Amino acid sequence: MTPSALSRLMRGGAALLAGGLAALLTVSGATWRLDDFLYDLHLSHWTYAPDDDVVIVAIDDRSLNEIGQWPWPRDIHAQMLDRLGYAGVRGVALDLVLAEADRSGDEHDRALATAMRRLGRVALPVTTAPLRQNAPPVEVLPTPVIATAATTLGHTDIELDAEGTTRGMYLKAGLGESRWPALSLALIGLEPASVPNPLPGLRRPADEHGSPYQWTRDNYVRIRFAGPPGTFGQVSYSDVLNGEVPADLLRGRWVVIGVTATGLVPSYLTPMSDDLRMHGAEYQANVIEMLLHDRAIVPLRPLWQALLAAAMLFAVVLLMLHPRFQRPLLTLGATALATAAGSVLLLRLGDVWFPPATTIVMIALAYLAWLIGHLRHWRREANLDTLTQLGNRRRFDHVLQRELSSARRTRAPMSLALIDVDFFKAYNDSEGHRAGDKLLRQIAQIIASHARRPRDLAARFGGDEFAVILPDTHVEGAARVADAILADMRSLDARYGEGAADQRVSLSIGLYTCVPGVHTHVRTLFDGADAALYRAKENGRDRREAGRLGEV
Repeated sequence: MTPSALSRLMRGGAALLAGGLAALLTVSGATWRLDDFLYDLHLSHWTYAPDDDVVIVAIDDRSLNEIGQWPWPRDIHAQMLDRLGYAGVRGVALDLVLAEADRSGDEHDRALATAMRRLGRVALPVTTAPLRQNAPPVEVLPTPVIATAATTLGHTDIELDAEGTTRGMYLKAGLGESRWPALSLALIGLEPASVPNPLPGLRRPADEHGSPYQWTRDNYVRIRFAGPPGTFGQVSYSDVLNGEVPADLLRGRWVVIGVTATGLVPSYLTPMSDDLRMHGAEYQANVIEMLLHDRAIVPLRPLWQALLAAAMLFAVVLLMLHPRFQRPLLTLGATALATAAGSVLLLRLGDVWFPPATTIVMIALAYLAWLIGHLRHWRREANLDTLTQLGNRRRFDHVLQRELSSARRTRAPMSLALIDVDFFKAYNDSEGHRAGDKLLRQIAQIIASHARRPRDLAARFGGDEFAVILPDTHVEGAARVADAILADMRSLDARYGEGAADQRVSLSIGLYTCVPGVHTHVRTLFDGADAALYRAKENGRDRREAGRLGEV
């Protein structure tokens, strides 16, 4: 395999690995906090004016002051339904739990049931609760008298995320089987033409069967809230009951009756505000408005999320590792911004939510890995001789000083070998510079092959001069290394010239070994090895000479 083909294969492998990690992180939901932050940030600035399809009749503090302590006798609700019926409302969601008989007597329940039948367009909630402590949950329906009079029933399960915020809901749910529509969906289902077809939302896998005691959900959507709490107009229950609200304000509208009085029912955090909480009645109004006008936000299926994130990371890493890739920070920053912008466009134009955080985080991590790799490469290049791939003079000076300091502390011997290529200039002039460069690379390989230990360093000074630092090496060890280098050089048999006049390139090696003391300096080692090298050249070259072992 050619080097270029191997390089392409490695780039492709790295891109596939990055894509696989992106898919895995997407499926795991590891970045959900960042995704929800980005989602909330956008949704809080993406408000709309409701179309006046919904009116909230609020059981507020003023109503409690006028009508009396909660809970009220249910014949009061019967009067309310009659008022709404006379006004010509489209339907009423009575968002009250009516699971127990009225404390004031059964006649109040019968009065409410009669009023519900007269109106004929009333939706009541279904809740879940355990019959006793640690018992499995059961579905809690209104009392039989009231339940049989209701036109439709719907669940009021409000989905809370891990941080206690409601962002989405399941349009269908139930014990063992998702047979109950959400209360808002059940209400507009009184006019089948108002129900979205097909019903939006992420579907539950068809082969996933729920337990009879498990709350089973289906058709998950994220709620497109119209705005912060208070966006929907509401009228006081007591005002409607007293006939103080004009019928025109109610006619032809969906009505949600719910408790908003302080401390009676829980309220919920939404993406639309950090501190203001939304009551259940306004939550239901938002869902009705969303469903009526096809504003439900559907999260992209996890498989498609993973595939999209993997494809983007694969392309980004493949581009980033291309040899001609330039301006990485600008390019990858633009890609991350494009990912966020694409998520926003998909949300705004298609009502589809693609969580971008995993892709953005993976792009950042890919850039960080690329930067670390390039910093290591640049650091290595700064300490490397490009021709021979040995350490350069800078690297040599740094390591020699470090090893000298270490040898002073440990009182261990260290050796330095200076190596000069004999007759290299003549070889270069005779054979040409290409041949000279090739010879230097071959000599470098020979020298490096005998600097085997992790702390040994083979370096090129420049030109035809080399050096080897040998920590923890006595005279005999240094001599063995030098003899092995000389033997390999002789085997190389690098000759130049023609006929009887040809000559062989050889090496001259000067060794110096000492046990460094406090007065030993780098120059001491270098001068000792250089003097030994000078003697090797004077004595005929192709040999080694050594300095004395001792404490300086």
